[in-house]
Amino acid sequence: MLNLERLRTLDALARHGSVSGAADGLHVTTSAVSQQMAKLEREVGQPLLAKNGRGVRLTDAGRLLAGHAARIISQVELAQADVEAQRGCAVGELRIGAFPTAMRGLLPGALTGLRADHPELRVMVREQEPEEAMLAVVRGDLDMALAIDWHNKRMPVPAELTRAHLLDDAADVAVPAGHPLADRERISLADFAADDWISWNEGQFCHEWLVFTLRGTGVEPRIAHIAEEHHTQLAFVEAGLGVCVTPRLGRGPVPPSPSAGS
Repeated sequence: MLNLERLRTLDALARHGSVSGAADGLHVTTSAVSQQMAKLEREVGQPLLAKNGRGVRLTDAGRLLAGHAARIISQVELAQADVEAQRGCAVGELRIGAFPTAMRGLLPGALTGLRADHPELRVMVREQEPEEAMLAVVRGDLDMALAIDWHNKRMPVPAELTRAHLLDDAADVAVPAGHPLADRERISLADFAADDWISWNEGQFCHEWLVFTLRGTGVEPRIAHIAEEHHTQLAFVEAGLGVCVTPRLGRGPVPPSPSAGS
């Protein structure tokens, strides 16, 4: 009989395209991947891998067996889920990728409740930007990705995945206490045409949203500073170095100094 764990190794190799990628996806060493593949080749009686420059590629037999392996693993996981659902409890492993704000503001409480309700379920969470997390779900390295959308700019989702709404998170524009707009009850982004902005890294979805949204109001944004974390952005606002958009989920308290506000 074919060993299920060795089929998992073959499946990981097929999805990642390299021994090192399979090892990362399975959270094992490259030596362990090579050993499992050597044993699987002995079981089937023919080579499944061939040299390809400095790496390896699947042989015709390897690709054929990898296709079966993916279907077998899927059926085993489905069978396990069905049996446990009949028992009224969840077991096994759930792998989640989440963007930093959700990691801080949402998951600690959610996972505490999940652990209390389903103590036999192992949950592994990895902090990742939404695009990376969704690709990891497509590859089979993760089961779920928590991603962020903006109401006027939707996050593109791969065709292989389905999207489900989880919650709405309000966002604020944070400004220094001495800013001319600090005491206004209602403002528009167009009011910040003359301001410097603290933003996320170029290429990140939130940065692209900020630039897209400001340009949509006729404002060409002046990105003065780049910071990954919201509390760092708020520290720059507190110092009077610009303004920023800060989602409330996972934000933490606004700096208490009388020199800053939001």
